[in-house]
Amino acid sequence: MRPSLAAASDAFSLEGLDASLEAIARQAGLAIGTLYRHFPTRFDLVQQAYGGKLQAWLDAAEASAAEPDAWQLFGGYLETLCELQADDSGMNDLASMHLPLPDFVAGKLRRIRDLTQAIVDNAHEQGTLRTDVTRQDLAFAIWAHSRIAAATRDVAPEAWRRHLHLMLDAFRAGHTTALPVPAMTQAQVDQAMINLGSANSAGD
Repeated sequence: MRPSLAAASDAFSLEGLDASLEAIARQAGLAIGTLYRHFPTRFDLVQQAYGGKLQAWLDAAEASAAEPDAWQLFGGYLETLCELQADDSGMNDLASMHLPLPDFVAGKLRRIRDLTQAIVDNAHEQGTLRTDVTRQDLAFAIWAHSRIAAATRDVAPEAWRRHLHLMLDAFRAGHTTALPVPAMTQAQVDQAMINLGSANSAGD
């Protein structure tokens, strides 16, 4: 079923996890019934389409939780997660929503949550992360990133890195770092705002 997985990956990446299964089947050259025989639920298809990215996310969390320099790995972990999300609406959905996922995927996400808590705890113990920052605060970074990536993908695709580093400076105890990319131009900001408005109108 490689054609259906390729079609699903493309559709989920562009439209999110609620992309039309009928359209995915047509793109793969299949009848919808054939697709359902191989993937009885939407999230069975999601599990197969996103297995690689979920494993990359888990690998990043495991590596970051094990490294001695807690702050460097805290920032690196968030950057890896944002890179996985940056061009993929479906990955944004997986990272930012509670979904009726298969047990295998849900188990990986629980493991990632636990490792993320360890990353936060390590940074607290080394005194590099603000003491009032919790694991739950990282959700704000994920939610903001998903909107920024969607708005700027065709305008300034690296703009999310600037925002991430601004947030990291806000998270860090008594330290600032140089931002990795320049600010967007006003024209880029204007176009990004148009993109957001169009997305909101499409959902009305």
